[in-house]
Amino acid sequence: MAPTKSCLRMRGNLFLSDGFRHQKPLRPGYPHTRNYATAGPVKPRPYKDKTQAKPLVGVRPPGSATPNAKPSGDSKAKTGVVAPYWRISLGVILCGSMIYSMFTTPLQLESPSIAERDTLSKRESGVTSSSPMRLRMEAFIKAQQKAIVAALETLDPTQKFRVDTWTRPNGGGGISCVLQGGQVFEKAGVNTSIVYGTLPRPAIEKMRVNHKALDPDVDSLEFFAAGLSCVLHPTNPNAPTVHFNYRYFETMDAQGNCNAWWFGGGTDLTPSYLYDEDAIHFHRTVKEACDKHDREYYPRFKKWCDKYFHIPHRGESRGIGGIFFDDLDEEEKDQEQLFSFIKDCLTAFLPSYLPLIQKRKDMPFTEKEKEWQQLRRGRYVEFNLVHDRGTSFGLNTPGARVESILMSLPLTARWMYMHDADRGSREERLLKVLREPVDWV
Repeated sequence: MAPTKSCLRMRGNLFLSDGFRHQKPLRPGYPHTRNYATAGPVKPRPYKDKTQAKPLVGVRPPGSATPNAKPSGDSKAKTGVVAPYWRISLGVILCGSMIYSMFTTPLQLESPSIAERDTLSKRESGVTSSSPMRLRMEAFIKAQQKAIVAALETLDPTQKFRVDTWTRPNGGGGISCVLQGGQVFEKAGVNTSIVYGTLPRPAIEKMRVNHKALDPDVDSLEFFAAGLSCVLHPTNPNAPTVHFNYRYFETMDAQGNCNAWWFGGGTDLTPSYLYDEDAIHFHRTVKEACDKHDREYYPRFKKWCDKYFHIPHRGESRGIGGIFFDDLDEEEKDQEQLFSFIKDCLTAFLPSYLPLIQKRKDMPFTEKEKEWQQLRRGRYVEFNLVHDRGTSFGLNTPGARVESILMSLPLTARWMYMHDADRGSREERLLKVLREPVDWV
């Protein structure tokens, strides 16, 4: 019986299933004259793709027999349909063993970093009096930053601080609050910085000079640093520049357990024109904060400040001083006592400076006085870029935010060749004090 027309139409797209594998459609033009009722199963003809490149001469096509090779009796069993079943069987065995090993072999997960653990702790339970000191210091300086920025913005309603929040790749980050081009402040910056990192062996050996608790036998140590810095450069030459920085540093083992810690910081005043009453008020307020904890602190740290902020190549100090200290650890006092000292110093900043800027910000000044202010700011730049340890540490820390580190530099500064103050002038009086520090209280 001949196939019907509908069957003939389907023949060109017929997929054979009578015991055969799935085959590609037969090529168009194939003669559809087979009697399907009597001829039995259709033997598939391979599809020839005329677009394929011809085989190279001398190269045996894959799957073809070698020359002069006699076909074996079970050649059919090794070709066609049988080979894929062997591949499937092997695949099942291999996949099964892989799945079994996934369930029986413990996973080697990377443990969270100290920064990640601290972030989780702050999110789940907040920061309390029982939290590690690094978290308590971080919370305190961030609160103080907000209070100081709010107070300074009330002095200059025409400008608001630009607030940039940034993060570091290895953990931590900071908040930079900067104001530029205001009526009261030509430039003002209040920055917090939180740093997680690793100290190499050379840095550990250098720090052991002041901190014997550091393990000398390790190749590296995890560390944490937190600090709040502030630099205010007023527009008016009669108003003094002020700076403070208070910080905390600790080293830890891989589990985050502290093995060495210390506090550092200080504050100093840098006037362009000296007003004795301003100097006395500033130093007295700082001294009162120190005296709450140790009456030896102020004279000791004031002397340290005069020495630290000295510019050797100029033979003068950057300003009229304040206090400066570093490396205060368990050999000084216990951790809670020193943290209380840091908090009192920081909260004394606004009372020490706000009365001065309020008194001087609207005073009249001349172009010559503005020029002198810019010359003094040139000295400020020289010290910060050449001698300041904080600037050097920041610029040499991997992943540091340079814009925040150099926030302390003034918006404008001046250098004039062989410039000197006139004899008997206010400028000359300031230079005498900078070359011979004064005990103001």
